[in-house]
Amino acid sequence: MPAHEVILFDGVCNLCNNAVNFVIDHDKAGRFRFASLQSAYASNLLASANVTYPFPDSIILVKKDNQLKFKSTAALHIAKKLNGVWPLCYIFILLPAFIRDYLYDIIAKNRYRWFGRHDVCKIPSPELQRLFLDVQYNKG
Repeated sequence: MPAHEVILFDGVCNLCNNAVNFVIDHDKAGRFRFASLQSAYASNLLASANVTYPFPDSIILVKKDNQLKFKSTAALHIAKKLNGVWPLCYIFILLPAFIRDYLYDIIAKNRYRWFGRHDVCKIPSPELQRLFLDVQYNKG
């Protein structure tokens, strides 16, 4: 089992990159590691979990027990482990997933139009590279 929970995210999405930066800033315990959905690392990890391409248009949380969480459920499980007031957001897990995911899907569908995108995945700074598994994976 992995030592950390892994957040898979859309590496070309500005909103997703900002969300990763937010998690890094509020994860004082260092619980999370990251990889872009476009990476070979994510492809291999998802293939081993029988998640086929095209991958879900979603943030994916890979828990320490290899359980996968998608969309709003992933976001709420992440918030639950952050510092500050963010764990209070977990109360929304009480809402049915189809309601939470409906709102999530509206944002996901429009994220490039509303927040923009990069042509390629952003490369983390040298001090943050240790948190990004796809960077480590590509180094061999």
